[in-house]
Amino acid sequence: MSFVARRLAAFSTAIILLATIGSGALAQKKYDTGATDTEIKIGNTMPYSGPLSTAATVGRTEAAYFQMLNNKHGGVNGRKITFISLDDAYSPPKTVEQVRKLVEQEEVLAIYGIIGTPTAAAVQRYLNERKVPELFIQSGAPRSAAAALSLDHVDCARLRGRGASLCQIYHGSKT
Repeated sequence: MSFVARRLAAFSTAIILLATIGSGALAQKKYDTGATDTEIKIGNTMPYSGPLSTAATVGRTEAAYFQMLNNKHGGVNGRKITFISLDDAYSPPKTVEQVRKLVEQEEVLAIYGIIGTPTAAAVQRYLNERKVPELFIQSGAPRSAAAALSLDHVDCARLRGRGASLCQIYHGSKT
């Protein structure tokens, strides 16, 4: 399985986890911003322009994957994935601007796959303050790898199965 295929398979698993986290109580149909009975909104910034624009192939591949997932499988657990990807030109100030737009205007459930240490670091505190997960940062820096799945604001007791295990590992406890 190629790197991109493994990454996209991991993302599908993460979407299911986010849907579980975001749902609160499924019986009550209470969801966090970015998730409804029919849709999950995922935000992304990519360097579609600028010095790292060749890496934007990843963003186009991800968008094609979500389109296929929606068309072939009806999304994830019956929810269509709306993947909103904006150009950050590999510029941290532009990343901040675009991520704020995704969170505040587009109201995404999570930010996914930001490329680069400086761009991911520029939005980490903002996303943690807003309680928006930042998933699968693409960076070689240890700091970014540790923050790739930001679960600082997640109550592990609300999760079941793999989500609870991942949360407990992250927090280093058995909550």
